[in-house]
Amino acid sequence: MDAVSDVLRVVRLGGAVYLNGEFTAPWCVVTHTDATLCASFLPQSERVVSYHLLTEGSCWARLPDDPGSAIRLHAGELLVVPQGESHILGSALDLSPVPSAPLLASQLEATPGEVLKLSYGAGGVTTRMVCGFLACDETLGNPLLSSLPRIFKVDMRDDPRSAWLESSLQFAASEAAEWRAGSSIILARLSELLFVEAVRRCIDALPPERKGWLAGVRDRFVGRALSLLHAQPAHCWTVDELAKKVGLSRSALAQRCSDLLGQPPMQYLARWRLQVAAQELLTGSKTLAAGAAQVGYDSEAAFSRAFKREFGTPPAGWRKSRGKVEAGGAPAGAVQSAGETTAAA
Repeated sequence: MDAVSDVLRVVRLGGAVYLNGEFTAPWCVVTHTDATLCASFLPQSERVVSYHLLTEGSCWARLPDDPGSAIRLHAGELLVVPQGESHILGSALDLSPVPSAPLLASQLEATPGEVLKLSYGAGGVTTRMVCGFLACDETLGNPLLSSLPRIFKVDMRDDPRSAWLESSLQFAASEAAEWRAGSSIILARLSELLFVEAVRRCIDALPPERKGWLAGVRDRFVGRALSLLHAQPAHCWTVDELAKKVGLSRSALAQRCSDLLGQPPMQYLARWRLQVAAQELLTGSKTLAAGAAQVGYDSEAAFSRAFKREFGTPPAGWRKSRGKVEAGGAPAGAVQSAGETTAAA
């Protein structure tokens, strides 16, 4: 299990398409994935990643509080807003943006959960896009999502390694233009795959001086160490053993992890174990002791102490505070194995 796949597995990525948009110049909208929208499409979402896949034309995008974030987009490119923040889209950015929510309110009320259609603009050059969001669980600060830029684009065309992407984009454009039974689920699953590919390309494009989790994944030694830790989180790892497996000295690996990840490898592992356990608390049926053992704790008491240090409350209390109740009356402190893998992972 590589680190990227494991992180995506734990956050249980799930996609939804909410808009098939056609915009004609001049136009400019400001959009935000609010609670009403999420409740209609992904009611269990705790955090969302907004995305826009351009299928025809071009436009600009930026964050409202950062003029320097402006990005020019063309057909075949994917815009990603990892934190689900408000963002502006338009044929030009010197126009006054119109809130998108009122333009969609009547459709959202009449047909909640169905794909919305929006035609907006002054009749000029046409831009078409498929818009949606990806929901994910968030128990701790997710290392992957928190390392991504606040807004970025990925060109899904003209890559000899990814001929499937170009054909997938053509298929997405066809599905968006001629909506049929099943189009929503097809585009939702495609959006999950595109997001994973966007993350991979973002890692490949990082500048050499970049720090953070994504830079650690790309690093020859730290990336190998992360893969080992994620493949066997319950193993009784030591820095010496990990260093031998990746081909570095103990001190060199510890320093490299601290430089790139901001923490030594065993501290990273401890936090990741708790994130896995917290996710399982929300979805499972194992006893607390069994769940603790699964992520590397010798005793339920030791796990509870570590969990309380991280979350501020014991595991059972934390689970109850999240409003999660086991089907069939299982104990509130139960956990299950992390066996469910989404289509994206």
